[in-house]
Amino acid sequence: MTVKITYFVHGTTTDNEKEISSGWFDVELSEKGVRQSIELREQTKDKEFDVIFCSDLKRAVNSAKLAWEGKIPIILDKRLRECNYGKFNAKPSSIVEPMQEESITKKFPEGESYEDVKTRISDFLNFLKNNYDGKSVAIVAHKAPQLALDVLLKGKTWEQAFNDDWRKRKAWQPGWEYIL
Repeated sequence: MTVKITYFVHGTTTDNEKEISSGWFDVELSEKGVRQSIELREQTKDKEFDVIFCSDLKRAVNSAKLAWEGKIPIILDKRLRECNYGKFNAKPSSIVEPMQEESITKKFPEGESYEDVKTRISDFLNFLKNNYDGKSVAIVAHKAPQLALDVLLKGKTWEQAFNDDWRKRKAWQPGWEYIL
């Protein structure tokens, strides 16, 4: 058996619009992000999910609720949080993004590394394997957990995952598919 995962990123936040890398800073969706999340309900109306898992940061929670509340059970899970940039949470992306690839194994000051995120996501995938075999689940989360899925389930190196990241091409889509 397998677990079918459809991964969604949270809607645009007020920090995204200011080119701020939020990390663990708990920022709100912008008006655009609210619209995107509401539109996601329509964009996914033909998809069937047994459950929605989302990061416990409110940008992901609110995105999931706006898209599926009352339709599909939503479960918050802190393992799905963005990378903790430590001292660099809520700092300009022009500072944080150049540090990301050097933070694959080296932790952000007072934060975590991308390998730490991979460990969290690996633990979450084991949980899915043990509890949701044969099911279709959706995840609403952030950049780092999605890149960790590319590393863990698509066999990419971290460097490849960063290089291939859809955000660099502005190639958003309503969901990315993974098989566990």
